[in-house]
Amino acid sequence: MEKSERKENPEFLAYVYKLNEGTELTAALKLSLKAINDLDMAQLNRIGLKTYEKDKWTIHKILQHLIDWERIWCFRAIIFARGEGTIPDAHDQEIMGKNSNADELSIEQLVNELRIVRQSTIMMFESFSKKILEKNCQFFEYEMPLFAIGLTIAAHQIHHFTIIKERYIPLDKLT
Repeated sequence: MEKSERKENPEFLAYVYKLNEGTELTAALKLSLKAINDLDMAQLNRIGLKTYEKDKWTIHKILQHLIDWERIWCFRAIIFARGEGTIPDAHDQEIMGKNSNADELSIEQLVNELRIVRQSTIMMFESFSKKILEKNCQFFEYEMPLFAIGLTIAAHQIHHFTIIKERYIPLDKLT
């Protein structure tokens, strides 16, 4: 793809920056870890495998989706940080969600895994120098600084936790 065809600071990054409200990377990731730790496990367990609409993911699948995509974004970050040069392939979240066994796992197991993955992500991004964090990453039709990958991870969680709050938490009142 020609440089002129690439989108610097793609549209989704405006959404990422908005969700993070100008918070710098390390603070954004630590705030996201706090949000994981603040989840009301009893409430999530009461909701269980209910969905707010037919064919929507369960909270279990949303949590697995967050875990999977964080690992994918971290893989991409390390590829760019180390200058490996390979552009990672795209992945289909619907296929991945359909083929996950998230509904067979407990909320506690999924939240704990998300917490551990996030702690690892924080450590990885903290290990990168300023020069590495500002490195320009090019993949698909996008171009963005490496630190934006970390902000994307935090924003992705904010996005899905908002969906859980707005669409799934009301299901707890229906029991």
